[in-house]
Amino acid sequence: MRVEVTGVEGNAGAPPSRVLVADDDRTTRAMLKAMLSRWRYEVHTASDGLEAWEILRRPNSPRVAVLDWIMPGMDGVDVCRRIRLEVPAEERYIYIILLTAKTSREEIVAGLEAGADDYMVKPFDASELQVRVRIGQRIVNLHSELVAAREALRIQATYDGLTGLLNRAATLDTLHRELSRTAREEAVLGLLMIDIDHFKRVNDTYGHMVGDEVLRACAHRIRASVRRYDAAGRVGGEEFLVILPGADRETVQAVAERIREHIGGAPIETETLQLNITASLGGTTLQGRGVSADELIGAADRALYRAKEEGRNRVVLE
Repeated sequence: MRVEVTGVEGNAGAPPSRVLVADDDRTTRAMLKAMLSRWRYEVHTASDGLEAWEILRRPNSPRVAVLDWIMPGMDGVDVCRRIRLEVPAEERYIYIILLTAKTSREEIVAGLEAGADDYMVKPFDASELQVRVRIGQRIVNLHSELVAAREALRIQATYDGLTGLLNRAATLDTLHRELSRTAREEAVLGLLMIDIDHFKRVNDTYGHMVGDEVLRACAHRIRASVRRYDAAGRVGGEEFLVILPGADRETVQAVAERIREHIGGAPIETETLQLNITASLGGTTLQGRGVSADELIGAADRALYRAKEEGRNRVVLE
């Protein structure tokens, strides 16, 4: 099936809003396309309900659809119903206007209950259509803003604002999930605790802005050192935790040494300084079940304490 597309330039260089028109009558389709194009929409067209559904199910489909009620293959009400069932509104809300010759209250209610947002009775008024499409676009835009705001809140609640790693709460949640999975599958789990050596001295000597740059650089080096399915989080001022699913003692040692070498292997450059920074790491492993998150963290913390007691810039496993 062929999809016709008319491109139009938006105001002030913004891309035009996109609208799908689905009608099996060629004359009505052409008229709607001409109107919407004149109002500076990018218009996609479909000649039946099946074609409309194929377009609207795509991730980048138009977010406003004007659908004829009666169409071959799948009528407008069926398209509405299928969109509401199979296109998650929290990801991509599609605003649907039904065009219909039906005027009975029962039929109109049936169309709205199927998932239509609005309807217009044929023959329709052009100015009324323009307003209703504009309302649909406004609602779609508001929905997109709400989804973006919700995602921003999710990120804020999950990630550390300074380093971009998981925050303390999300790190501990991840550890509890991995402990449950490890017990269920009788697998192994590794844990690393990392402390930036003499970090207080950096803050006291150069100030907190430089300290923040050091933390960001160390977090970047930690993230670059671990496996893609490991979880790294900042759990204190200069303390980090790395969760290593499926890691035995040898793997934990190897990952820890890689992190230590990446942090200390090259100076960290700030806007005005080059600082040689090192880290101490303590690690532990768990086999199967029977150990709590607090016990596992306690073991890694004891190993970290030994690493610092033995001179820093080293890895110790318990």
